[in-house]
Amino acid sequence: MHRIHRPLLAALAALGTALVSSCQPSESSPTADGTIEVATTIAMIGDLVERIGGEHVSVDNLIGEGVDPHLYKPTSQDVKDLMAADLVLYNGLMLEGKMGDTLVKLAGQGKAVHAVTETILEQGDYVITDEEDHYDPHVWMDVQGWKRAVGVITEALSKYDPSRKEAFESNAAALLAELDSLDTYAREHLASIPENQRILVTAHDAFGYMARAYGLEVRGIQGLSTESEAGVRDLEELIAMIVERKVPAVFVETSVSKKNIEALIEGAAAKGHTVTIGGELFSDAMGEAGTYEGTYVGMIDHNVTTIARALGGEAPEKGLNGKLAGH
Repeated sequence: MHRIHRPLLAALAALGTALVSSCQPSESSPTADGTIEVATTIAMIGDLVERIGGEHVSVDNLIGEGVDPHLYKPTSQDVKDLMAADLVLYNGLMLEGKMGDTLVKLAGQGKAVHAVTETILEQGDYVITDEEDHYDPHVWMDVQGWKRAVGVITEALSKYDPSRKEAFESNAAALLAELDSLDTYAREHLASIPENQRILVTAHDAFGYMARAYGLEVRGIQGLSTESEAGVRDLEELIAMIVERKVPAVFVETSVSKKNIEALIEGAAAKGHTVTIGGELFSDAMGEAGTYEGTYVGMIDHNVTTIARALGGEAPEKGLNGKLAGH
């Protein structure tokens, strides 16, 4: 993550919004077959766009499953895809740090570019920051927080193609109802974990919003960005905490190396405490495209179910909708 502090980042965000607002098309101009070509940076956004846009959109997602967006550098083909799109939707909050210059240039050239977290940033104290004042971009881990992205996407699609506004809003309403059910599931089953075991230890600090929303304590080996490095002292302190508090399980992530997690397990074993890998969580990327875990709802369902079962709580093996691959 680039070392940009909040006042400067807020100014850049305001500049980007101004560029987009001044250059956004005032009338619909979808492709010849009537679809809106939407480029998204991460699949969590792409999935929402597909749900809201339905048959009226074609989504090109740049960063696929198992890929770390913190470290991702756009290719020449990515730039071509972004330029060819009618709309570009990205997360913001510096998640796509290495893509920032490209996004700003596109906005300056008249492309409709939107950060789906723009309204969240405007609401001040919702956004989590670390001790160095860097934004935490992992808003999708709190279902109620990610619902705000639905509004941004719906508005962007409706502004681009006003003739389909009613359809977009109807799809968004159905999606929001589904997300409310997902949020209720997360609250109920994470609350079933014994209070002294609600400690979520992961490879990097991507679960802060989930922890705040659902009453967990989260400890990431690395910081908010996987560009940060975990030192020996960081590992030693985590090992001591795991042993002292008898943490039963720690978690690896699909888009982050598990070597540091393995070091924690070995370190705890050397001190006489057995801790297991509770499962693999989706943090910065969803599951394989075409699977239930490759949807936003499936991603969160998997994470919640995996965490609850591994830390001593109760959750159905197949999750909220009975569609999980199994644990």
